[in-house]
Amino acid sequence: MTAAKDLYQILDVGRRASSAEIRKAYKKLAKQHHPDLNPGNKQSEERFKEISVAHQVLSDPEKRKLYDEFGEAALRGGFDPEKMRAYRQQAEAGSGHGRTRGGSSAAFAGGFGGGFGGDAEAFDLGAFFDQFMGGFDGHRGRHGGRGGVPTRGQDVEGIVEIDLAQAISGTAVSLQIPGDPPDEVTVRIPPGADDGSRLRVQGRGMAGTGNAPAGDLIIETRVRPHRYFKRQGLDLFLSLPITIDEAYNGANIEIPTPGGNIVMRIPPRSQNDRRLRLKGRGLTRGKSRGELYVDLKVQMPDKSDDVFGQAAKRSAALYSKPVREDIRL
Repeated sequence: MTAAKDLYQILDVGRRASSAEIRKAYKKLAKQHHPDLNPGNKQSEERFKEISVAHQVLSDPEKRKLYDEFGEAALRGGFDPEKMRAYRQQAEAGSGHGRTRGGSSAAFAGGFGGGFGGDAEAFDLGAFFDQFMGGFDGHRGRHGGRGGVPTRGQDVEGIVEIDLAQAISGTAVSLQIPGDPPDEVTVRIPPGADDGSRLRVQGRGMAGTGNAPAGDLIIETRVRPHRYFKRQGLDLFLSLPITIDEAYNGANIEIPTPGGNIVMRIPPRSQNDRRLRLKGRGLTRGKSRGELYVDLKVQMPDKSDDVFGQAAKRSAALYSKPVREDIRL
């Protein structure tokens, strides 16, 4: 098993970092590696995902506490800290060691991102996951219960990345449930999924023992950032590039919406960052409809032209007042 990256190292903070220090480190790194600022850069995209996960855990006091105690194991679906502690105590008692100087319980050791105390000896994490997290005996999801006691199968959790168009209209994804052999499941993500939405598919997790029911498959969606569109609830926000001609003279422009392309009228003499509202053109949920807000972004030409340059100079006489007249400290 490849050792997971330590979440503190991902954010480049110490283990005793305060909440404010963690938040500051996250904002700095997220700004540096955000996909919107690094289009097409897969390395930055993966780094941004790592940073987001690390912040999600370390900014939550309870999650951080469990991560500090158990490392990456605490991030797994179906994790039960009490059962983990009980198993640890049992393993320590059976091995005849596992106490640090001073008599406190030894922490986990090993490559699970915890970086725990050097005095503690590692016990068999593989055996732990065989007994607690669902080891396999050659058949999908079959793991031995103690004394033949029926045990519900473990839930399987996973994160699925979709783009904004898929989130709006819904999509189907194929997932593999761990096992021998793996079991492929096709899941329909309904329209309107948002970043962080969770979908539970009953009975498609690990199989139970002793005729107990299988666990569930739990999917959390991550919506990839879009270059031009952003979403807030049922509302959509579009940053629309337009030319100087379209801003000054007005224009009819075709734009995409969840219901299909429409033609939108840009009024003459539209200023940069002017916001236009298209009622009912956002997302739909039941009888509710969101709005589509279009923010105009006037683009300057990127080629040099003397005639255009002289015309731009003459345009100064067309302003009704100096453009910086109202600037005050």
